[in-house]
Amino acid sequence: MKVEINRHPVEVDATCANLAQLLEKEGFTGVGQAVAVDNVVVPRDRWCDTPVVDGMKIIVIRAVCGG
Repeated sequence: MKVEINRHPVEVDATCANLAQLLEKEGFTGVGQAVAVDNVVVPRDRWCDTPVVDGMKIIVIRAVCGG
């Protein structure tokens, strides 16, 4: 199955059943991140409940400190 993460195509294998697993596999770990799927923000506590489906468009935004 194929999805997009930050406008880059990603091939997803069957081991990624949910959004949390996919994000971890792709290296999006840690705090300070927000995720939207198909232009809808998904709260962190729902990442495990959000199934990965073919054609998803995922945007990951990372907060940074600085001035």
